[in-house]
Amino acid sequence: MIQRVQSIWLLLAALTLTCMLFLPFLTKNVNGSEFSIYTNGLHQTISGDSGTGQKVEPFLPLFISNIAIAVLCIVTLFSFKNRTIQKRLASVAIILTIALSFWGFNYAQKIPGGIEGATYGIAAFLPILSILFCALAIRGIRKDEQLLRSADRLR
Repeated sequence: MIQRVQSIWLLLAALTLTCMLFLPFLTKNVNGSEFSIYTNGLHQTISGDSGTGQKVEPFLPLFISNIAIAVLCIVTLFSFKNRTIQKRLASVAIILTIALSFWGFNYAQKIPGGIEGATYGIAAFLPILSILFCALAIRGIRKDEQLLRSADRLR
């Protein structure tokens, strides 16, 4: 049985995590240079350099983890035949997303001068959205289970 609302929530969670790949966590201006933290690394843009940026330090484990959690949400979406496993996978995605956000802010400490005075980018708030979408998917899965139990009682 293909599920209704929880499929949309899981897809939105995966899209939210995918958007984190392209948007900065933090940006900070230091001595005429703008430093940005993405999930793939620390980027530096020099203001006189026509806006082109270069990667100063790669964060490959963080990048791979972000992709893995997005793939986990997609796998959870397609495991609709076993609702208990689907709920567990969505719960694991929530826990891993929380860990990813803490890990990302741990890497954010590598900005020269620390994070004092830095502006938070939109990717700093996307893990919260992803967690919300996964929680809504779990709620939808529970409603489906209740619906099936009530239908079984009628038989």
